[in-house]
Amino acid sequence: MKEFKITTLVKECTLDELCKEDRELVEAAKDATRSSFAPYSGFHVGAAIRMADGSIVKGSNQENAAYPSGLCAERTAAFYASASHPGMAMKKIAIAAWTRLHMPEDLEWEDYFQALPISPCGACRQSLLEYEAAYGAMEVILYGKDKTYILPSVSSLLPFSFTEF
Repeated sequence: MKEFKITTLVKECTLDELCKEDRELVEAAKDATRSSFAPYSGFHVGAAIRMADGSIVKGSNQENAAYPSGLCAERTAAFYASASHPGMAMKKIAIAAWTRLHMPEDLEWEDYFQALPISPCGACRQSLLEYEAAYGAMEVILYGKDKTYILPSVSSLLPFSFTEF
């Protein structure tokens, strides 16, 4: 029997420490939360993808009373990016989320964002990974008010991946 260790390189920074292009991508993800339809969870998620041509595609979570019918922000953005830019690589994705649950009602919109970053669910990881397998590494930026995490690729979020089909 062989034992091995899997490690993931994660950079931690503040929003101000990001380069201008990455700040722009995070701001696009934050802005995407405004189009979220989250009447059941109250949890608003936005994703923004930087395409190989430099353009940005945004998506937000869309809930439905028949829960499996809803869609996460990451897949909404990725599916739209693929449909609107067929065959083009997705270079980076930024994700941001906020909620008013258990928060004072008088805060500014910016103050409702999660203090710590959130990470994509398993279904989103697999969907993003398939685009990464097809077109090359996609850097992942997970925004939080207090900390932002940068990961080199989607595969670093899903080390045992399903890409051979």
